[in-house]
Amino acid sequence: MSAPGLTAVAAWDTPLLDGAVVTLEAVTERLPGWRARLEAVARSLSDTEVWSGPAATEAATALGRVSEVATEVTAALEGSLGRLEDTAREARTAQELAERALAEAAASDVVLGAGGGLVGPPLPPPRAAPDELAEQAAGAARAADTAADALRAAVRAGAAAAGSADPLAAVGVPAAGGPVDLAGLAAAAAVDGTWVRACLPVAGTSPESVADWWAELSAPERDLLTSVEPRLVGSLDGLPAWARDRANRLLLDRALSDPRAEGYATARAAADEIAAEEAAGRTVQLWTFDADEHLVALAYGDLDAAEDVALVVPGVGNGVEDLGGIGDDAQAVADAARVAAPGAAVATVAWLGYRPPANVLLPTAWGEGRAATGGQALAGDLAGLRAARAAEQVPGAPPLRTTVVAHSYGTVVVDRAAEVSGELDADALVLLGSPGMDGPASDLEAEQVFEASAPADLVTWLFDVHGGRTDDPDFGATALPADWDTMHWDYLDPDRPTLASVGEVVAGRREPG
Repeated sequence: MSAPGLTAVAAWDTPLLDGAVVTLEAVTERLPGWRARLEAVARSLSDTEVWSGPAATEAATALGRVSEVATEVTAALEGSLGRLEDTAREARTAQELAERALAEAAASDVVLGAGGGLVGPPLPPPRAAPDELAEQAAGAARAADTAADALRAAVRAGAAAAGSADPLAAVGVPAAGGPVDLAGLAAAAAVDGTWVRACLPVAGTSPESVADWWAELSAPERDLLTSVEPRLVGSLDGLPAWARDRANRLLLDRALSDPRAEGYATARAAADEIAAEEAAGRTVQLWTFDADEHLVALAYGDLDAAEDVALVVPGVGNGVEDLGGIGDDAQAVADAARVAAPGAAVATVAWLGYRPPANVLLPTAWGEGRAATGGQALAGDLAGLRAARAAEQVPGAPPLRTTVVAHSYGTVVVDRAAEVSGELDADALVLLGSPGMDGPASDLEAEQVFEASAPADLVTWLFDVHGGRTDDPDFGATALPADWDTMHWDYLDPDRPTLASVGEVVAGRREPG
């Protein structure tokens, strides 16, 4: 049987602590290079003939002081890192010993007290032979000894953790900034000369927790994090669109700086579309941007203020080079929604948060690997949008309505998104020209599911590659009007009746039935 102290030690999340040590080590290793660049700038200011006088001298002096502070901080972080490494090592030892002690105690049928010692003699098995009794006594002794070793290691781990903040105190970090437990390790950032805590979310943090974390940060902290960690801020589900847009534009500028880089074409396509929209006086937000992975999600309108939001998810044959065309579809949907509900605040997204297969002849178009990756990203984006809006909800403001308008292979992405843990954060789904779905519409977890399948669209009835037909009554979706001669790529054409009905869905003006 187990003791509370041993149980707690055995349950320690030591991988989390190891990850924190690795992160701090990476930060510490980057500081000398950053300091060297500062010193080079300071030297160039001192030597230049272009800028001289008191202002230049003051600037060079200030940069020199920053370099001195960076040196002090580096030494402090190295000292703290050493103690955290001791913490991690002792914590792993304590956990391993605690697990072994618990196993030995269970095998010997003995009780361990809170301090790891035996509580009473072991209960002998009925009609036990002398050698069995001796083995049980030896096992009980081993369990007690191992438990004592585990708790001693746990004490050493706690002492090392408690002392990890001491080196930082020398550079102005208050004692409260130190870790309070294995999950309380935090990064510290200097803002306006004051040390503040800035606990960065890690992979897997829920969008709701991300939104709560962001809400607690001050404006200077947010600005600092955006400039220092644009890749993190630009991709975190749960952050408002304005913050992601600001961070992703920093990444966009970096990607545009090297025309030879792999992601330059993606950056160029995004930059050209943004420039065209802003030249026309329209609001756009770069919600997702990863040049290396060729991922872009561009919002037309203000995602943080819109009442009705639609994500347009394209299918096979669409890439970042088609961003303008997907953007035209997104804006056509927005225009149709405004016609259906005049005065409504609408924003739509050209969502290339995954890489659609290049053409129908490739195995990727017939498989579901790309859809699974896209479904994970789509589910996260929907949850993040909802969480960010809930965290900054203005009293009395209308609730957010979210619709996913998916075309072709994009409907398979929706199917996979619904399989992600948790409810899909979409009020309505529109499936256009679907190549098939695995189950009924009720499995998609949205209150409203609509579909359009034209007789002339061979994809909807000839192949059934990815499941049953969405226009089958047993599937359970509400049919939207489509001309009989609507081709696979025509559903959002302004001359077709499907577009107006999609706008009604987005605006919440079309009832399922």
